[in-house]
Amino acid sequence: MSSNVDYVAHLTRESARFAEAIARAAPDVPVPSCPGWNADDLLWHLGEVQWFWAAVVREDVTGEQAEELKPPRPSGRAGLLTFFDRASHDLAEILAATPPESAAWTSSDDKSVAFIRRRQAHEALIHRVDAELTAGSRTPLDPVLAADGVDEALRVIYGGVPDWGTFTPEGDGLVRLRAADTGASWLVLLGRFTGTDPGGTSYDEPAIYPAASDPGSDAAAQVAGAAADLDCWLWHRPPLGPVERSGDPRVLERFEAAIGPGVE
Repeated sequence: MSSNVDYVAHLTRESARFAEAIARAAPDVPVPSCPGWNADDLLWHLGEVQWFWAAVVREDVTGEQAEELKPPRPSGRAGLLTFFDRASHDLAEILAATPPESAAWTSSDDKSVAFIRRRQAHEALIHRVDAELTAGSRTPLDPVLAADGVDEALRVIYGGVPDWGTFTPEGDGLVRLRAADTGASWLVLLGRFTGTDPGGTSYDEPAIYPAASDPGSDAAAQVAGAAADLDCWLWHRPPLGPVERSGDPRVLERFEAAIGPGVE
């Protein structure tokens, strides 16, 4: 996590850009990057997510308790926009007012407001992309935020290992991801994730594990592009520019299998 990124400021800007984009799309237009959703479903989704996390921090409750407090979905575009505007404003306000080191419930091992700040900045960013795809008009992503998004996707979304699971390296597969515009790079080890979660679901699937830093050692394959394009690619959103893959095709195939299920 970068201490140089103002997550609350990015959250505020990306939420506003989301609202501008979604307002240009008719309520029933399908969201191409979220199968089964229309524009109003996307608007409700980000609104309820932002409401949820504001409640978690403000009320100091668990996720289950926050769900019990959640209001029903408003009917119609006007009601959804009003709900989103209030939820977005409240989330930014409570996160700005709460020290990042404060404890808060999360679904991660990191139980801090800092985790929520970062996650919600990227939630707003990716759904802003979804809204622009729905409206048929794309705008650039901030390169620094996008590079941080690549880091979060690799380390938290795809590469996090909960305490009930195990990552086991397989073969000699190392993949380097390189953001050509910011100079950031990540070295990723390929393997398998196994374990049984507290709910009784068992896992045995391809997985990745990012190195703490990239020492510049040899890698079997590389994925390179602008930070924004890498971020979109990892989230299974269409990048604006090229994402170039090179090296051992079998290693690249294993890496893409590990990120294949995607994230919402």
